[in-house]
Amino acid sequence: MESIKELYRIGYGPSSSHTMGPRKAAEQFLLRHPNADKYEVTLFGSLAATGKGHLTGVAIEKVFEEKDLDLIWKPEEFLKRHPNALCFKAFSASDELIEEWTAYSIGGGAIIDDNSEVSAQKIYGLTTMDEILEWCKSNKKQLWEYVELMEGDGIWDYLDEVWTAMKKAVKRGMNKEGELPGGLELERKSHSYRLKAKTLSGPMRKRSMLYSFALAVSEENSSGGVIVTAPTCGACGVLPAVLYYHKKFYKFGKKDVLKALATAGLIGNLVKTNASISGAEVGCQGEVGTACAMASGAATQLHGGTVYQVEYSAEMGLEHHLGLTCDPVLGLVQIPCIERNVFAAARALNHNTYALLSDGRHRISFDQVTETMMKTGLDLPYTYKETSLGGLASLKVFNYK
Repeated sequence: MESIKELYRIGYGPSSSHTMGPRKAAEQFLLRHPNADKYEVTLFGSLAATGKGHLTGVAIEKVFEEKDLDLIWKPEEFLKRHPNALCFKAFSASDELIEEWTAYSIGGGAIIDDNSEVSAQKIYGLTTMDEILEWCKSNKKQLWEYVELMEGDGIWDYLDEVWTAMKKAVKRGMNKEGELPGGLELERKSHSYRLKAKTLSGPMRKRSMLYSFALAVSEENSSGGVIVTAPTCGACGVLPAVLYYHKKFYKFGKKDVLKALATAGLIGNLVKTNASISGAEVGCQGEVGTACAMASGAATQLHGGTVYQVEYSAEMGLEHHLGLTCDPVLGLVQIPCIERNVFAAARALNHNTYALLSDGRHRISFDQVTETMMKTGLDLPYTYKETSLGGLASLKVFNYK
């Protein structure tokens, strides 16, 4: 299993699979052929179907700026390896093909091709939650301590950068107003929710502020702002909202938050390794479901839960999102994506409380629900996997103004 640095990526939204990944692939190809006379990039499947709303073309064009580039869209054609596929071609001045390279954006900004798996170095020897829990039991350690052992002390500096970027996204988003770009004429809500929350008290105030935090990051993402994939851009509002909530209302220090980030990263990594975090491959259950599992586990650890209660909380986060489709209206990461982040954050708090009231024992393990999520995702029709052809995306959405 690779480093959690590959899961937590700081960058521009609105989509890790549709903007971060394709941009990374384009940069790799251009680096190999900087002096080619002409380039051709073909987008396939989900990458082409929702690429315009996700700014895929814009991301690639920025890389090939001032180059002769032909961008081709083939939303109806799916390649076997992964639904997010793109093919690069470089040509000489005499129109001779120099190289043809097919890459796949598998989620979280990661890229593979037909001859490789994820290029990042594998540093985790244990690749299931059950194995890691057994290690924790035998060594009397916490989940974050396993992360530290595998990653080294340098992981804390990186997670500090991640946490700083998350906090900045929350603060920026809460202070912005106006309309989100893309054509849905959707108004930002975080700022007004924060103002209304201040007039409330008790649990209502806390819950309303949580909504504002999640809205803030998700709205920053959908407008192309800087966020952290956790595990993806489309699900980036869940974990920061839950962690910021605990910082504000429970006064947890930075060290505790960074440990929670480490545990959340481990949870997300397990899903990424044993299933998928790509909405184009398994639907939104792989994105928001994984984000909820990460946030649920992180919250339970912050409240002093055992490793078994953390595992239970994370399992619920994934289990209760099984079957969730990825159906972005107009291909934008706005409806229903933004609200899904909000309610996944709220669910994470519920999972935390439920798990802490238990002794951590339950019937379905995290590993089992991860496997089930992957099977469920593969069974979903492609129209419900980030193509904007099914579900809510097939509706004509009228402006309510």
